[in-house]
Amino acid sequence: QLQASGGGLVQAGGSLRLSCAASGRTFSNYGMGWFRQAPGKEREFVAAIGWSGLITDYADSVKGRFTISRDDAKNTVYLQMNSLKPEDTAVYYCAAALGSSVVAKIKRLAVDYWGQGTLVTVSS
Repeated sequence: QLQASGGGLVQAGGSLRLSCAASGRTFSNYGMGWFRQAPGKEREFVAAIGWSGLITDYADSVKGRFTISRDDAKNTVYLQMNSLKPEDTAVYYCAAALGSSVVAKIKRLAVDYWGQGTLVTVSS
């Protein structure tokens, strides 16, 4: 089970940190990712991190502003979002994936488990 939290309303230029707590599985075996879905749009990849934490990848639209990290002791993955823009407004979902090349798998939405979403609203 994946439980996302940390969403809210923030002004443009502000920051938020999303958390996704995992339970019921060996968290350290999973690559983790964040996705988002804006109203009327398809779900899109935001960021991914490998099971070791050494490999990360980001969508071009968030590179340099968002940082994904994980704390295996807490079974939690984070998404630090800085310099937020109105176009970052969306429901954000976390996800988990197993296997080789897991960051590449997550990037093409080939995940094994989805969490529920948390809403991020960025006002202009």
